Amino acid sequence: MSENGFVDYYELLQVSSNADIDTIERVFRHLAKKLHPDNKETADSEKFQQVVEAHRTLTNAETRAGYDVKYQEYWNRKWKVASEASDRTAFGDDWETRESLLSLLYVQRRREPRHPGLSDFDMSRLLGKPFELVEFHVWYLKAKNWVERLDTGQLAISALGVDQVEKRKLRLRNDNLLAAPEDAGEKTATQVQRNYLCFQNADYKQ
Repeated sequence: MSENGFVDYYELLQVSSNADIDTIERVFRHLAKKLHPDNKETADSEKFQQVVEAHRTLTNAETRAGYDVKYQEYWNRKWKVASEASDRTAFGDDWETRESLLSLLYVQRRREPRHPGLSDFDMSRLLGKPFELVEFHVWYLKAKNWVERLDTGQLAISALGVDQVEKRKLRLRNDNLLAAPEDAGEKTATQVQRNYLCFQNADYKQ
């Protein structure tokens, strides 16, 4: 198992993270024999090298202590993901966030057709959402072809995105969602006013 280059040596050796040296040695000998390049039936050179490295790391007190720190961090991330995935409320506002992103871009293009784009950072700031979360939603909107990346690097709503917004019957309570830029030659979102958006429907149909 690997993630960002991390290899779970305990899983690789099929032992507990509390396994003693004798257990690790016994399992290593078994796997090394099985995976050795000279074994014509079960040879696996790549995995053999990983097993050797795992054995070297876990049978030395100093290197094992350093590895265990990374191991704990790795599983903390895994548990966090699992916890979030099992918590239905964790995704409660995802649709609302995507609707808000699409709505911002809709109004931006409608009011400033010559400067239809907004940057990812601006949208993150306007919605009060972490940049990484906005990146996830932008990926989704791009995959649906509802937004497009401009030559400037900014994002703008596409024709399909406009159709989607209008199909969902977006209704703006305040048409001053976007104020005119101070400098039309350098479009920013610093003048965007955070107003309430009201949708007649809560979710997109995928």
